[in-house]
Amino acid sequence: MALEPPRRLVRASRETAPPGDDWLAGLPEAAERAVAGRELTVDRVQVPGGRSSLVLLVRRADGSPAVLKLAPARARPESERAALAHWGGLGAVQLLDGGPEDVAEGALLLERLHPDVSVRSLPEAKALLEAAGTLRRLWVDPPAGEGAHRFETVAERTGRQAEAMAASALTDPDSASLVDAALAVREELLAGAPDHRLLHGTFRQSKVLGGERLPWLAVGPDPVVGESAFDLARLVRDRVEDLIAVPSGASVTRRRIKRLAESLEVDQERLRGWTLFRAVESGVRARRVGREQDADLLLEFATWL
Repeated sequence: MALEPPRRLVRASRETAPPGDDWLAGLPEAAERAVAGRELTVDRVQVPGGRSSLVLLVRRADGSPAVLKLAPARARPESERAALAHWGGLGAVQLLDGGPEDVAEGALLLERLHPDVSVRSLPEAKALLEAAGTLRRLWVDPPAGEGAHRFETVAERTGRQAEAMAASALTDPDSASLVDAALAVREELLAGAPDHRLLHGTFRQSKVLGGERLPWLAVGPDPVVGESAFDLARLVRDRVEDLIAVPSGASVTRRRIKRLAESLEVDQERLRGWTLFRAVESGVRARRVGREQDADLLLEFATWL
């Protein structure tokens, strides 16, 4: 079968790929090689799929179901492999590949979950509860010792983001005050980080899928090492379009911060601060690539914080 990338992936890659990047053009051939090399049979391409990887629902030589995921080097598939190996299936999808050599082309073979069933399909209160419970299981000490994979830190990742935010604010005066506030709160938070854990990095409701081995398991990490509040911050703004659509959105957001902070024993003010930073960063980035509607939603949400 033709392993063509979904439209969503094509659009996102055109927004984010650096000049001269040819990963998307070579993706069908890379997928064919990964399938043949592992003696897999492709059931179908997952659609709409993700914004940074191609996901194929496959079967192994023994007929067992699995998922083959292919991502560009800029998506750090080697970090995803290392994190999944470290979690060992506790709270996250199980890694089926044998070692780091298996990510030579950004390919990961993973446990098959229910790709069309996420906690986002649950009522909001239940979805937040299940998502938070899954996230708690992922917060572990990072791997240590000689040969352990070195994960990016929150300070490093947000440092790159801060530079891009500051540059964008120079040409977008409407967002400048929010960017200034976000950069200031980042400096304060980094100065007093209370813990140092392996984090999912891009956690939200749609990243928690139904499984057979456990009811809910996380997928698609972009792992980072730092404080728990950074990871939880992305969950605060889930269903942001629904929050913006109601007059009580700001008060609902404040209650959500309080409830999540208390349930996961995270400092409420630190959670608010990282939520502000991450919302502004996402909003500015969305505007930079022309997703104006997303940018407007995120930056309005940020004003509540």
